[in-house]
Amino acid sequence: MEELVDPRKSVFEQIRHIDENGIEYWSAREMAKVLGYSEYRHFLPVIEKAKEACANSNNNPLDHFEDILEMVSIGSGAKRPLESVKLSRYACYLIVQNADPGKEVVANGQTYFAHQTRIAEIKQMDEYNRLTSEEEKRLFLRNELARHNSQLADAAKNAGVVESRDYAIFQNHGYKGLYGGLDAKAIHARKGLKKSQKILDHMGSTELAANLFRATQTEEKLRRDQVRGKENANQTHYDVGCKVRQTIQDLGGTMPENLPTPDQSIQQIERAQKKRLNDAHGKKQ
Repeated sequence: MEELVDPRKSVFEQIRHIDENGIEYWSAREMAKVLGYSEYRHFLPVIEKAKEACANSNNNPLDHFEDILEMVSIGSGAKRPLESVKLSRYACYLIVQNADPGKEVVANGQTYFAHQTRIAEIKQMDEYNRLTSEEEKRLFLRNELARHNSQLADAAKNAGVVESRDYAIFQNHGYKGLYGGLDAKAIHARKGLKKSQKILDHMGSTELAANLFRATQTEEKLRRDQVRGKENANQTHYDVGCKVRQTIQDLGGTMPENLPTPDQSIQQIERAQKKRLNDAHGKKQ
């Protein structure tokens, strides 16, 4: 494996390859080393579990796991071909979900690949693909976030976050992680909003996507790890927020608190959209 030379980038970003067709992929042998497996043969069962998960999700494993021969250095500048697997981003996501969760690098990988896979899923949605304007994308993501926030609230309740005040504290932990220490009140002030205005209604599509990922991953982790207790739930939300922020930084993105606040709120967009529909309907009559 090549030396990892840029400490500012995620280790997973550093071992990312682009093939002759411009398609990104990861080497299973490199992935095994990064995830701390001393021998490649110990990593093979993880690949098989990931293939099973892929098939169970109604995806063809052959589209994401391609058996290849890889030239591997064996010392003194010599190389020899060894069996490996060419992994898609989705394959990597499934692999880190099935690797040893006790390893910190595995947890970091789960965040990194989940973030990218979620973005890909959104972009692949037929409905999202038909959207051409920033306003339409904002409406779509805001509705998705409302749906997932409901699911997050249910997962938090199962963890012991029951009272409204406790849930507000729980939400603030997520914001603080994602926004570098800013809570909802500070974000509200930074955006220059009135007391009655909600911060989620004044976010662009990029900021909404980051918060959607924060919500979906926190919900999943609360359920998967069977987190119990308000303090543990708060810490989980904060940690996920921090990892989402780190992923944005690794990819060279703009921190959410530095993204521009749109001129129009979600409600204004909805009213304008409704007016256009009514006007169009009136012309047809």
